[in-house]
Amino acid sequence: MKKILELVGMALLIVGGAGVLRELTDGWFSIFGFTRFLTDHIGFLQGRELFAHIVLAVLGFAMLMIADRSSKA
Repeated sequence: MKKILELVGMALLIVGGAGVLRELTDGWFSIFGFTRFLTDHIGFLQGRELFAHIVLAVLGFAMLMIADRSSKA
């Protein structure tokens, strides 16, 4: 279970961080275009791309902290 949490948490942290970087640079890093899939295909996230990516990054960080905490118990 710990490894699954770590894997999903790291993926969310990377995707969220890449999305934040892409939004802050106005799409200058086109290699991070896969992060746009989420915000382009979900209607209520259009116009809130930066917020959505910040939430993904924070969620990934939280999952990593939960995985770390579960290993100490």
